[in-house]
Amino acid sequence: MSGLPIDQILQGDCVEVMKSLPDGSVDLIFADPPYNLQLGGDLHRPDNSKVDAVDNDWDQIGDFDAYDLFSCAWLEEARRVLKDNGALWTIGSYHNIFRVGSFLQDMGFWILNDVIWRKSNPMPNFKGTRFTNAHETLIWAAKHKSSRVTFNYTAMKALNDGVQMRSDWTLPICAGGERLKTSEGKKAHPTQKPESLLHRVLLATTDPGQVVLDPFFGTGTTGAVAKKLGRHFIGIEADETYAEVARKRIAAITPGDRDALTVTQSKRALPRIPFGSLVESGLVKPGDTLYCSQGRRTARVRADGSVLGGGEAGSIHQVGASIQSAPSCNGWTFWHVRRNGGLVPLDVLRAKIRSEIDA
Repeated sequence: MSGLPIDQILQGDCVEVMKSLPDGSVDLIFADPPYNLQLGGDLHRPDNSKVDAVDNDWDQIGDFDAYDLFSCAWLEEARRVLKDNGALWTIGSYHNIFRVGSFLQDMGFWILNDVIWRKSNPMPNFKGTRFTNAHETLIWAAKHKSSRVTFNYTAMKALNDGVQMRSDWTLPICAGGERLKTSEGKKAHPTQKPESLLHRVLLATTDPGQVVLDPFFGTGTTGAVAKKLGRHFIGIEADETYAEVARKRIAAITPGDRDALTVTQSKRALPRIPFGSLVESGLVKPGDTLYCSQGRRTARVRADGSVLGGGEAGSIHQVGASIQSAPSCNGWTFWHVRRNGGLVPLDVLRAKIRSEIDA
């Protein structure tokens, strides 16, 4: 992290500024690039009032060829500054997201998910000529197919009331008190994203202390949420007015305390404990009998951490699968030991060793 402009907003063209960052220096990139909207004139509501649409110069990249060149330029630099186990999120609408997704694949990124942000309060289609455009698409991609990206699966499950998080997210658009306004009462930025969206992205795919780069920083939603969640950010913004709004916004935020920012760890992220460690520690002894949860199937523990059951010797997983005629088995939850007259899963004993390691 040495030499990185941590928790700073850098003003300038995103490609040129990214060139100043070292190779493999950031953990995650969240990119909300210009959508290059192809709007056909002014849009009016039924009462003839004009809709405040996105018609800013920064969104007018040009024709498809120009937008493709723009997309390739920032994606190439984004890929360079990502760590090998890093990942990138990008968001867009039907105007641009399919072109960006194609270039991601062409450059060697590995797409992990596309996520639909279903807006709970979208703008109606006032002309009645199309379906109401009620969603945007996010793409989550690893730098390489082999990248071991951060994914806090269990935390996402906890956030979703104990149910596995799906790839369709229903969240409101930025409105009300969250919407930043100018001194004249106008929107400070026309495409400000809701903090709830960034909260989910950063909580799912970063850990506290990691660095998130946003090359299209706008009014700083990524930085605001990063600070609240104990992550570091680097923001790049070409527009001086937006950058100043973002600085004031983020300066007013007090990050949460360390304990409050701890999330439920996925088992994949925990230290690996072989079954043999339970034997070495004496929690399970050679000759002990293992039982399935109903107590009908059994296996005997051997001194080297293998087990013997159903006439086959092997790991707790191999023997558990064989004895059930199943393709696979999680031996930690399948096998139990008798303790105090009841059956206790091996996973409970593994957790005891993990707690001693953490202590």
